[in-house]
Amino acid sequence: MINFRYLIFLSFVAALGGFLFGYDTAVISGTVNQVSTQFGLDTIAQGWYVGCALVGSIAGVMMAGWLSDRYGRKNIMILSSVLFSISAIGCAVSADIQQLVIYRIVGGIGIGVASIVSPLYISEISAAKYRGSMVTIFQLAITVGFFCAYLVNFGLLELSGSDFHAVNPLLRKIFSDEVWRGMLGAETFPAVLFFITIFFIPESPRWLLVKQRENQSLLILNKIYLSNDAAVGQMNETKQTLLSETRSEWRELWKPGIRRAVIIGVAIAMLGQFMGVNAVLYYGPTIFENNGLSGGDSLFYQVMVGLANTAATVIALFIIDRVGRKKLIYFGVSAMIFFLLLIAVYFSKGESWGLPNILLLVFFMAYIFSTAISISAVVFVLLSEMYPNKVRGLAMSVAGLSLWTGTFLIGQLTPWLLANLTPAGTFVLFALMCIPYMLIMWKTVPETAGMSLEAIEEHWINSQKS
Repeated sequence: MINFRYLIFLSFVAALGGFLFGYDTAVISGTVNQVSTQFGLDTIAQGWYVGCALVGSIAGVMMAGWLSDRYGRKNIMILSSVLFSISAIGCAVSADIQQLVIYRIVGGIGIGVASIVSPLYISEISAAKYRGSMVTIFQLAITVGFFCAYLVNFGLLELSGSDFHAVNPLLRKIFSDEVWRGMLGAETFPAVLFFITIFFIPESPRWLLVKQRENQSLLILNKIYLSNDAAVGQMNETKQTLLSETRSEWRELWKPGIRRAVIIGVAIAMLGQFMGVNAVLYYGPTIFENNGLSGGDSLFYQVMVGLANTAATVIALFIIDRVGRKKLIYFGVSAMIFFLLLIAVYFSKGESWGLPNILLLVFFMAYIFSTAISISAVVFVLLSEMYPNKVRGLAMSVAGLSLWTGTFLIGQLTPWLLANLTPAGTFVLFALMCIPYMLIMWKTVPETAGMSLEAIEEHWINSQKS
């Protein structure tokens, strides 16, 4: 028997890191034009303003795995909450673009850390039967963070254009005169909530076993499994696996079997960024404005895209362990290709055919829905469960580094692609990039739904022998 309520509580607290990840990533989309106008940014400086947080994310994932293996998952989640808080407050009061970029990089480090440690923690406290759903809570939190960022951006923009005038000069500056400050600063509230709630959850029992703190680990496992026999059984299974492993060092990642899993994880993480999702989530308002919408309408359209993103992730949460990771990928990526091509047709023929703007919104929402229910829901589940206990943090850092490198590249390249390949050509390219992703999932990745972490590890080791 599983203490499902306790498991949900632990997962939701850790998933607050995902909410902050999503908010911090998406909030930038509503501030680009305002910040560019206020500080006189050219296209290169504008790209750096958007991309600087991704540089921080790359730095964050590079250190997150090692830090979490050394100091524990819980302590490093606390670190990420502090980074988010510093970033939010700093962005709200930045005096110039240099300070703003610095605080965005600090927030990016928090994103990178949270993207590794939060799903890792959830994976390690979850029973195999529920692990997919529990880790998908992290992805759900990301999409809710995206949606809330779009909603806050839209709401604050509407507020600043109304008769609202705060008496306090600082509040008037943040919420009326320079509303982008309020958009970025609103992250302070969930960041502080994350910091407080982390103190109410225990350390990962698997990490405690790695550190040979068996009594503490067993106490936590007893709370999760509600049965001493089940808790002892899980502890013994993990200990048995640990006996066959050596110290957590980088060279361990290149051992037979484990190397294969690392390479596949890198490929999945990197390719997923070149299938268009972040181009839509980062540059959606800009794309909509270039298609003739006003700033307010473009932000409203982006809110609707965020709503589709959230709805699909909620559905994935309930079906990922029943349907399986691979079937979700087959269904979702096939639909992504279809809607990406429809978007390309719209940009190519929409004006001459007299197609309405609302049709583009429908295509974007359908594409994001397909993405959220497949690759976005599955990626953090797979990356959190693919690797052995002792090197899981390091291996996730490698995969996370490739994910954020891909995200940074697509963030920088999207304006260039839209200008040089045209929007139609850009979305055809995204559709083509879906094909190798599907082939990798089909040929190399096992169906991990219902498998224990130890059984998944055994699969990779045996796959090298066959």
